Amino acid sequence: FALVLGAVSCTLFLAVNGLYSASDDVIELTPTNFNREVIQSESLWLVEFYAPWCGHCQRLTPEWKKAATALKGVVKVGAVDADKHQSLGGQYGVRGFPTIKIFGANKNKAEDYQGGRTSEAIVDAALSALRSLVKDRLSGRSGGYSSGKQSRESGGGDKKDVIELTDDSFDKNVLNSDDVWMVEFYAPWCGHCKNLEPEWAAAATEVKEQTKGKVKLAAVDATVNQMLANRYGIRGFPTIKIFQKGEDPADYEGGRTRSDIIARALDLFSDNAPPPELLEIISEDVLKSTCDAHQLCIISVLPHILDTGASGRNSYLDVMLKMAEKYKKKMWGWLWTEAGAQSDLESSLGIGGFGYPAMAAVNARKMKFALLKGSFSEQGINEFLRELSVGRGSTAPVGGGAFPKVNIVEPWDGKDGELPVEDDIDLSDVDLDDWDKDEL
Repeated sequence: FALVLGAVSCTLFLAVNGLYSASDDVIELTPTNFNREVIQSESLWLVEFYAPWCGHCQRLTPEWKKAATALKGVVKVGAVDADKHQSLGGQYGVRGFPTIKIFGANKNKAEDYQGGRTSEAIVDAALSALRSLVKDRLSGRSGGYSSGKQSRESGGGDKKDVIELTDDSFDKNVLNSDDVWMVEFYAPWCGHCKNLEPEWAAAATEVKEQTKGKVKLAAVDATVNQMLANRYGIRGFPTIKIFQKGEDPADYEGGRTRSDIIARALDLFSDNAPPPELLEIISEDVLKSTCDAHQLCIISVLPHILDTGASGRNSYLDVMLKMAEKYKKKMWGWLWTEAGAQSDLESSLGIGGFGYPAMAAVNARKMKFALLKGSFSEQGINEFLRELSVGRGSTAPVGGGAFPKVNIVEPWDGKDGELPVEDDIDLSDVDLDDWDKDEL
């Protein structure tokens, strides 16, 4: 109500202007200089948000000036005409006048001053806050995303993997990057931002690990970096934008829990990542390195080349490649071999002798596998893998509890197979007439 009244009544008080002048020790703060003077400062600040027409503010003015003079060179004392600069007052949740905020060790988390309105009470509060600031510095504590330390106020977790961006560093890091960026624009006073902070930090660490750093989570203090906030039309907090090279920024519209954020990040990763390689099992190293590096490895045993020819084999490989693309965000390994080439491996997976093509999904850590029971087609394999991805489907232990010996074989040359050349048989010495008589 006070803010609205101020807006309606401002024309009546143009003569009053601000309550402070350049001759006072109170520093007049505006949206133009607030970030430079207060937020980026190493000093402790006491800031009064006032309206010139407010009677309580007018009565506080001489006390505020006295406190500013007494604290000169020790603590900075400022004032914001929040009637004139309503956006600045709004950023810090100012709902009535005067509102006094203390900007201490963590400029991103201003504290409300609840003390008396005399110069003595104000000075006492300033010195108490100053003592806390010095103690924090002595013990190495500070706050905010960029500190990488635990936030005492929020009880948040480790934010070491959230990248703090500024007006100066944004373009170089984000717009010139081949990686995907999820950027949170926040305000230190925003309650929803504080709630998001530990979720964002936890997600950042998980996403960094799962995408090998290809998707990055970052944060921008929009109250400090107003150029960025204006450029991207930030109107509320927190606002999360997704930046991908060659595309316009997109709004993130998902949930605010770490699992929601991680799921979206992995979708972005899979959309931009190439599909996994489909490798032929030509040695033990190919099998072990692929299966050990992934949660699951999908192994197909394809019919012998003489049974399918190159075109038939390629059609099976194409089906596998399409499924590898579809499930690439699962980051599984994909392998194939020809029927009979790795007979011990086939036996350990319950395959062998017939039923080609076949497919098994193997968890090398648990040495368990599941077999494709449906058709070796996009639909059949999709149903098989979908069941596996939600934890359903019957599994069995790998025969012998470990991968068997793997044969070293020549990789497929991409051509049709040829029947082995047989020795010519000389029939000149065989008396076919006698042979026929004997048979009869």
